[in-house]
Amino acid sequence: MKKITTVYCEGAYNTTNGKTAHGLVRFTERYNVQSVIDSRYKGQDAGMALDGKNNGIPIVASLQEAMKVDTTNPPTHLVVGLAPDGGRLDKSARQDVIVAIKLGLSVDSGLHDYLSDDPEVIEAAAKSKVHIHDIRKPKAVKDLHFFTGNIEKVKTLKIAVLGTDSAVGKRTTAWKIVHGFRDKGYKAELIGTGQTAWLQGAKYSMVMDSVVNDFVSGEIEHAVYSCWENEKPDVIVLEGQGSLMNPAYPGGFELLAAGRPDIVILQHAPARLEYDGFPGYPLHPIDHQIRAIEVLSGKKVVAITVNHEDLKPDEIDAVCEKIEKETGLPTSDVLVHGPEKLVAALIPYLVTV
Repeated sequence: MKKITTVYCEGAYNTTNGKTAHGLVRFTERYNVQSVIDSRYKGQDAGMALDGKNNGIPIVASLQEAMKVDTTNPPTHLVVGLAPDGGRLDKSARQDVIVAIKLGLSVDSGLHDYLSDDPEVIEAAAKSKVHIHDIRKPKAVKDLHFFTGNIEKVKTLKIAVLGTDSAVGKRTTAWKIVHGFRDKGYKAELIGTGQTAWLQGAKYSMVMDSVVNDFVSGEIEHAVYSCWENEKPDVIVLEGQGSLMNPAYPGGFELLAAGRPDIVILQHAPARLEYDGFPGYPLHPIDHQIRAIEVLSGKKVVAITVNHEDLKPDEIDAVCEKIEKETGLPTSDVLVHGPEKLVAALIPYLVTV
């Protein structure tokens, strides 16, 4: 049974700091998202505000309003849909979480501020008899895996979705590819590498930035190998983290080294000029990033996917055509165009592994 939930995203919906909420309103196998909380968008449809398409999830101004969306089946959970730099919870959001607990909601959070270590939160949860789940809380070292080389046994097409920056839409594109393959009758699985993929229901996941560095490669390998061993899918799609060159989030290196992808998709926001959260750090040109990926991995970038932030709707096709001409790679915006063109370009690679 999916958990009935409201997603807390006060002040961050439709910004890069709201990407966890965005993932959950677009798709989740773990929750029944009943509402999103952000007073700035009160009364709007969450899908329309984000993607220009109604999805029937209302945005409300407060927890109290969220509890009244469906009084017959009120929410049982609050998911913290914020994804701020550094994964820290500000004082106002923390107080709202405590209010949610007092209203009888269990809380799932993917932040680095562990609610289950907060004395006031612990006390409130005990009184309300609810559960606190910190998705990013590290595993005990005894439960972690070191790299073994088992990845070489995986005889399935492995596609990595990397990005030219952080918060650029890698996870969304990865899910779109998975669903596109499934729609064509192939068995496809996603390897989640962040807290939002887990919240969306990725069966094989690790949260990269919560793992002691010595074990990051091993945890990536273990997730991929376990997926292959248990599911025998036709294709495994690896969700990228950060980028190769963002100064604060260089998570792409580990995925190339340990996930050993056969091919790479590169997600890019053409209107973005500087690295996310770091003014003064110019985004490296896309051709530089393609070369870096191919040198590091020895594998090809085979397609570009576009994040249309700060582009007008009538500019998207022209931008995709321009990138396709410059790079020689099929280019599309999967949120606008759907994944069909991309998946059609990827299917021939299934026979090469």
